Amino acid sequence: MAVMKVQREVAAPAEKVWAICTDLERTKDVISAITALERTDGGSGFGVGTAWKETRVMFGRESTESMAVTEVDEGRSCVVESLSRGVLYRSVMPVEPKGEGCTLAWEFGAQAQSTRAKLMSIVGKLFEGSTKKALLADLDDIAAAAEAAPGAETGIGATS
Repeated sequence: MAVMKVQREVAAPAEKVWAICTDLERTKDVISAITALERTDGGSGFGVGTAWKETRVMFGRESTESMAVTEVDEGRSCVVESLSRGVLYRSVMPVEPKGEGCTLAWEFGAQAQSTRAKLMSIVGKLFEGSTKKALLADLDDIAAAAEAAPGAETGIGATS
């Protein structure tokens, strides 16, 4: 599986960034490319087995995918996977404390599971630059939410 990695520094504590990343109920308010998110697991919170349908604008069009959390290292990283059109997508999002802020990264990979998907993966290489740009935009949106009004309650990522 070819993996693309992007990262950025965030001027907010890792705990706050983690809370934003794992607050599915507020995700569409944080990440501008996401237009809708619907939990499909019947639960609340965030952990292995958490599942949802996410609609986002990709390459100028809306696309809806089913996603599920497959691994969690609480407060540090999570793995989200999606199987769509014969391709297994795997996203790893680590949050690493760094001084008073943190480093937020996104490791994204796709592995073709069918012959048709393998053929299409050749075409997919043409979109690597656009995919990287989209991942960085998501990280920027998360960082902006985390860095907004330091010390003030934004309602985003809040836990009770």
